[in-house]
Amino acid sequence: MSPSLPTDLVVTEAGDPAARIALVLHGGGGPQTIAPIVAHLAPTFHVLAPTHPGWNGTSRPDDIDSIRALAAAYLARLQEDGGNNVVLVGSSIGGWIALEMAIQAAADERYAGAIGAVVNIDGVGAVVDGEPIADFFSLTPRQLAEVAWHDPDRGYMDPAALTDEQRAMQQRNGATMLALAGRAMSDPTMLERLQEIEVPTLVLFGASDRVVTPAYGRQVAAAIPNGRFEAVNEAGHLPHLENPTATWPTLDEFITAQ
Repeated sequence: MSPSLPTDLVVTEAGDPAARIALVLHGGGGPQTIAPIVAHLAPTFHVLAPTHPGWNGTSRPDDIDSIRALAAAYLARLQEDGGNNVVLVGSSIGGWIALEMAIQAAADERYAGAIGAVVNIDGVGAVVDGEPIADFFSLTPRQLAEVAWHDPDRGYMDPAALTDEQRAMQQRNGATMLALAGRAMSDPTMLERLQEIEVPTLVLFGASDRVVTPAYGRQVAAAIPNGRFEAVNEAGHLPHLENPTATWPTLDEFITAQ
């Protein structure tokens, strides 16, 4: 039996409910980091953007204790809701979740046709020799801005400017990410299992990302049978936030072709 999503799962919806579904999956920074993707896809898709269990004060069932478990829970919900030919778009750990969903869907005939394409934006999850994932949990806010943004001054969030409530929420979100993704934010089996993905997959990386480098992204794309790598200049770990005008054409061209 697949893990169950919580009854209080928060899902942002946008676009035409009769249109093709795009499931947009956020990273550790929370649902606000993918808001531009939701808005961009809304004119042509029925966009669903869940807040992952445990983020932003939501509950997390005990059996959702890993990225694999969360991916399985999302797949089961898609099946229950009749999802077909869904486009998965994931950022950072959301990209990892999307890849894991595609792997699991390929291995289970119940999900035949459920996933149509994957967009992995600066996703973590794989172990790539010579391209380590930054130790996110040891970084100060300034160090995080340095590795995650092309323009660190733009990405830096001064902890002193946060309210006590915001700081507490940030800490709870970090604890949830640690519980699901682990300190290494990777699965040692992922790179090999990527060969099981059957749908077209775009691996889209900010050229200045140092959380996971473009070289890391190229190897992830190369491991996927129908994988494609593209880089966005003047952008780091969140190219859709830092340089959307350069991100959308590549994203749109890929999705339109699927």
